[in-house]
Amino acid sequence: MQRDAAYIIRAMLVQRVQQQLIDRADLTYQCADALGSPVAAAIGAVLATVTNGGKVLACGSGNGALLAQLLVGHFLGQLERDRPALPAVWMALADAPRQLGALAAADDLLLLVAETGSNPALLSAVAAAHERDLPVLALTGGGGGPLGRALRDTDVHVCVPHARPARINELHHVVLNCVCDGVDIQLLGDTTSETENPI
Repeated sequence: MQRDAAYIIRAMLVQRVQQQLIDRADLTYQCADALGSPVAAAIGAVLATVTNGGKVLACGSGNGALLAQLLVGHFLGQLERDRPALPAVWMALADAPRQLGALAAADDLLLLVAETGSNPALLSAVAAAHERDLPVLALTGGGGGPLGRALRDTDVHVCVPHARPARINELHHVVLNCVCDGVDIQLLGDTTSETENPI
């Protein structure tokens, strides 16, 4: 009897895991057209920053803070290909305006990652960046909230059209990998055949 119950529970878990993977794949597929252009603009903004002597100043809200740290790690290390470190600094969102005051220089870019754009600290960071004429690259979900409305025409907004935080975070991770990959291709050339690892 216990074995039957364990089998049923395992089967339910397997089904749930499979559905999670399908849902993520479906959302990624559905967002491909909508996010292609803004992600390409994000790559362009980051590339302009690092090739003009600027640095990416990254921070985030909630799980977005971890994704911002991940991006900085990829820039200082690598995503898939060996290259010199790219200038990037992670900042704690709560201290972002103060850190921008101390660290920001001409040609820098502020990167924000957040599931929603409703955290007041995000708006403070954007205001501090705009005061210094820094462009902002914002990754949000849903409609972008107040953060989306605070952005200027010169900023870049990558907004995942979904409300569930887990799905937004997953797509943000994919987007940041796309940004790193796009920058690497522009700096190093396209060697896709060398990095592909078919299963």
